[in-house]
Amino acid sequence: MKTSRDAISPYITKDGSEIRELLHPAHHGARNQSLAEALVPAGCTTLLHRHEVTEEIYHVTGGTGVMTLGAEKFPIGPGDSVLIPPGTPHCVANTGKAALVILCCCAPAYAHEDTVLLDASA
Repeated sequence: MKTSRDAISPYITKDGSEIRELLHPAHHGARNQSLAEALVPAGCTTLLHRHEVTEEIYHVTGGTGVMTLGAEKFPIGPGDSVLIPPGTPHCVANTGKAALVILCCCAPAYAHEDTVLLDASA
């Protein structure tokens, strides 16, 4: 099945990022995973969160930022990929002047119900 990015309306996830579900079981026939494009505006940070069962892969296609992954923090930019195991607290901060653009692959597919927001000060 082929989808067109421009034909897909974006929405805001629980962590505050704007995403377009490029492929998702609820809409496109995928069975076990989803692929989305996330945009984090300049100067913004997503909310610290974790997924109970979902494994994620982030692949940065544009912009620059800092990834928080568990106790680690490190810079990310175009061409970088990050594995986020289930249960691992994570968020991204856009440190650049342009949107931070990330392809997000989730297995099983992304679901709001699997997203647990965390207290960043804890």
